[in-house]
Amino acid sequence: MNQDRSSTSGAGTDRDEIVVIGLLVGSVVLIAGGAWTSAILGSRWAGLPVPPLNPVELALGLGRGDVPWPWQSTAVAIGLALALVVLVLLVFVLLGRRRRKRSRVDEAAKRMARGRDLAHLTAKGAGATAARLGVTASPGLPIGKSLRTGQILYQGWEDVSVDTWGPRTGKSTSRAIPAILAAPGAVMATSNKRDLVDATRDVRKSITGEDVWVFDPQGIVDEPSSWWWNPLTYVTDEVKAQMLADIFISAGRDPNARTDAYFDGAASDLLAGLLLAAAVGGKPITEVYIWLTRPSDEEPVDLLREAGYPLIAANVAAVIGSPDKQRAGVFGSAQQTASFLTNKAATQWVVPGSGREFLPADFVRSRSTLYSLSKEGRGSAGPLVTALTAAVTEAAEELAKTQPGGRLSTPMVCVLDEAANVVRWRELPNLYSHYGSRGIVIMTILQSWSQGVEVWGRDGMRKLWSAANTRVYGGGVSEAEFLGELRQLIGTRDIDQVSISSGRGGRSRNRTPGGRTKDILDVAELAALPRGRAVLFASGTPPVLIETMPWMTGPYAEHVRASIAAHDPAQEPLSTVPAAVTAATSTPVPADPSKGWKP
Repeated sequence: MNQDRSSTSGAGTDRDEIVVIGLLVGSVVLIAGGAWTSAILGSRWAGLPVPPLNPVELALGLGRGDVPWPWQSTAVAIGLALALVVLVLLVFVLLGRRRRKRSRVDEAAKRMARGRDLAHLTAKGAGATAARLGVTASPGLPIGKSLRTGQILYQGWEDVSVDTWGPRTGKSTSRAIPAILAAPGAVMATSNKRDLVDATRDVRKSITGEDVWVFDPQGIVDEPSSWWWNPLTYVTDEVKAQMLADIFISAGRDPNARTDAYFDGAASDLLAGLLLAAAVGGKPITEVYIWLTRPSDEEPVDLLREAGYPLIAANVAAVIGSPDKQRAGVFGSAQQTASFLTNKAATQWVVPGSGREFLPADFVRSRSTLYSLSKEGRGSAGPLVTALTAAVTEAAEELAKTQPGGRLSTPMVCVLDEAANVVRWRELPNLYSHYGSRGIVIMTILQSWSQGVEVWGRDGMRKLWSAANTRVYGGGVSEAEFLGELRQLIGTRDIDQVSISSGRGGRSRNRTPGGRTKDILDVAELAALPRGRAVLFASGTPPVLIETMPWMTGPYAEHVRASIAAHDPAQEPLSTVPAAVTAATSTPVPADPSKGWKP
């Protein structure tokens, strides 16, 4: 008969025998020690001569009756017994609490990254890197606690990350919100829900004392359009015009849409030309759509020629002068791409109007906060959110070039929550690792691997994953292929193979160390990863099983609760909230967000 046992725990029978022997030895020691202590203390209490201190002589003396056992010794023995009972009960209570906190996968932590593997991710190691980069606010963005060592691990200020968390697994509470609150400088966050905005906007305002901008073209939080951003300020030449056109096309196109090699390429060039014409002519971006509905309008051609772009003007003129069917196909494709400009509620955010103008170059020099909100489906403002994201990150890159080491002196944090639904930025995988070297700390959060494949393709998603220094899987994904790759990255453990045979001479047991291997975490365990657990894959480090750190256990917990209450749309009226909000926000925000996390 063969039995497989873990090499870390030994065979079950051996373990039981060791436990029994240990209990017997422990009981003897406790009884003997208790009797010795009771005899000594009881005799002193009774005023009798101190009995022999040698335990053997004391036991023999008690047995012969040479050493007295007064009632005081009995009282001491009862007291010690009661104290022992209380101590045992406390131990059982603490062990029970610890077991309740432990999940079914926690044993795997013992076979994953060790303490010395994590040195560069701890407060000390990440803090040293932060000091080298001139960042003193905190070691980095909190990721979670190593279950093996209990240390808080950080995403450093030159690291970019990709997070994959299934729905309702805590990605916002455990990753996005803590990252926003830990940022030392400007923050840009995207989402298709209001939770990030409600939870952090007042806290960020309190931390930095600077502006909070909420870009809400689809009314997700019903933010009034008190400011505007002109996407055409991004278009400084024909190259940027083509880049903006590509952003609009990739952000607005359905992942499964059929493409045409000629018409799609020609439509992209036409849209780029019209965007450049509007930019150099000082026109609002909505004028681009109007031109697309007038295929014979020569105004953009004239504007391009006057601005010194004769070749781009010639290309637009060639499309205008092409045969009717060809022209209709190109203009129709470009018009479909720019159809988001027909949404009046959305375009009031991107055409000159009342209120302040948002300037990406000024934003990246500040400690302000920008939330860009959009939702997928018909009428999505995703192309505008993607364009704003690209404009801000490129402005940060340009600023970084002028600062020591070619990187931002104060890192900018970009939390791209629901990236596959909100920020369909085709060039993101190509830029990812570069942004880390510029001090632009990007966190891309997806609900599944296939979401990323839809946006960037299989090769693009692999490039994004590989370019990230920090990769976090938070559970809730049921894709066997993806989980199978994670399983391989986590590795295997050796299993002792124990053979038990029975015969006339009795039973014999033979153990073969490392007889076979077993996954540390298999696909089923990864798919059913308990809430509160995640697996961290950091560059140069074995995989780590971590305990997540939701904002409720962080230093800003009361401030976040107050912010949520202040912006809860169910509050009618909001006048019932300010007293509680004022009480919470009057408490000074922590100077160092890396401290104050509760166990």
